[in-house]
Amino acid sequence: MTSRFSSTPRRRTVVKAVAATAAAAPVALAHAVPATAADLAPAFLHGVASGDPLPDGVLLWTRVTPGPGAVPGSGLGPDTPVRWEVAEDRDFTRVVARGDVTARAAADHTVKADVRGLRPATGYHFRFSAGGAVSPTGRTRTAPAAGATVPGIRFGVVSCANWEAGFFSAYRHLAARADLDAVLHLGDYIYEYAAGGYPAGGGVRAHEPRHEIVTLADYRTRHATYKTDPDLQALHAAHPVVAIWDDHEIANDAWAGGAENHTPGAEGDWAARAAAARQAYFEWMPVRASTEGTVYRRLRFGRLADLHLLDLRSFRSEQTGIGNGDADDPERTITGRAQLDWLKAGLTGSDTAWRLVGTSVMISPVAFGSLPAHLLGPLAELLGLPEGGLAVNVDQWDGYTDDRRELLAHLTAGGIRNTVFLTGDIHMAWANDVPVRAATYPVSQSAATEFVVTSVTSDNLDDVLNVAPGTVSLVAQAAVRAANRHVKWVDMDGHGYGVLDVTPEHAQMDYYTLSDKAKPDSSAAWTRSYRTLSGTQKVERADRPVR
Repeated sequence: MTSRFSSTPRRRTVVKAVAATAAAAPVALAHAVPATAADLAPAFLHGVASGDPLPDGVLLWTRVTPGPGAVPGSGLGPDTPVRWEVAEDRDFTRVVARGDVTARAAADHTVKADVRGLRPATGYHFRFSAGGAVSPTGRTRTAPAAGATVPGIRFGVVSCANWEAGFFSAYRHLAARADLDAVLHLGDYIYEYAAGGYPAGGGVRAHEPRHEIVTLADYRTRHATYKTDPDLQALHAAHPVVAIWDDHEIANDAWAGGAENHTPGAEGDWAARAAAARQAYFEWMPVRASTEGTVYRRLRFGRLADLHLLDLRSFRSEQTGIGNGDADDPERTITGRAQLDWLKAGLTGSDTAWRLVGTSVMISPVAFGSLPAHLLGPLAELLGLPEGGLAVNVDQWDGYTDDRRELLAHLTAGGIRNTVFLTGDIHMAWANDVPVRAATYPVSQSAATEFVVTSVTSDNLDDVLNVAPGTVSLVAQAAVRAANRHVKWVDMDGHGYGVLDVTPEHAQMDYYTLSDKAKPDSSAAWTRSYRTLSGTQKVERADRPVR
């Protein structure tokens, strides 16, 4: 197997090989993480991370614990000088960039270094040091040059990782791969609920803090808890992560002015809570904020693909009910006017072979035919439907149909092809054509395609019903497909991740499923693959994962 992280630039001339086991991955942490802050001061207890790769640089991240008591969210601890280094080799004998930053209580002692001056399409190693302590070593990779001819790129794709609902084995399996350019996290990186709140009664481990998070200190503590997970630390140490938020980074079913899981008065002012959640997110995630302080932004991977990342929580109108026609109101928006115009302009101006759109909620329409009564309640919980089983999920693009209509019309009128939406949110795996008019599909055309990945741990249909996989999901899956001919595949059983392979000829999603999310050593196995061939705007099944 050829490592994706060689010290000299090169071009891929063959399809990359997949690491077979975690032992084969060049990801091992260089230094053991201390158990407590008292063991070493300063200390790097929350790992290292990189993100948002550019052709000449990447964003590096860590958190320093300056001494005993300076725990996340406490506001305690002195300013601490931190040095960062980037090298061509793991032993740091060929350092190519270094610098100094200061970890301050005002940023919860998190630090970022936006490193530039690196070579395109090159693997690097990085680390931090402070007061004699040295962080774990991470590896990262820059994007190809903007005008480069690129034979392929490959991303891990994940969403919906509830700490209480299971262990993060999906992250471990992605960390073990040596063939990824980056990992896309499509939202719900953390969950805001109180311990035992979701799933009801708790799960394999308890959230910290134990109460629902509402303050800046709360959100910082929750992020910090997640980043003590060894599999999450391994993922961040192995690959650059490109992340957007969905609702649970703030509160369930969030919109511009509130959320389903926010009670004004009892839980304070919504604007203050949302601002605290966003501040903690940017402190604790290797993400560059846009000029508006949100996560919508654009990355480019040579002439092969650009990646348009959306923020579908900060600007949206409140979710509507069903049956009163409000879902079609042109005054209602899921993107906001400025973001939709930005996306349309970016799609029109793109000169790459593929246009990838990271969207936290599903854009494909979903209607339901006749379902057994015992399935309507669980599906309503997962998809945001009323228990009566009506036709739209009002938290997704189905609740904001004018924005979807405008975007799909823009794609078709402009002849913009090879647009692929990449989605998380609903704890199921889907492969869809995105129809311009669902009611007449397939007679009417498809404007794009969509791959939806299932959850890392968050409850799916089987979990909600507490039944063995396949017990009821096969009936529900058949009903969904019968009522939605643009849905080529849906899996309501699994937890896991996706691997997206993009070449000039195809965009293919390989779906992987965990054996048991409740076991920290869960294995993973390939389940299905679907692809869209260049120029077709259609999803088709592939016989095997890309190797």
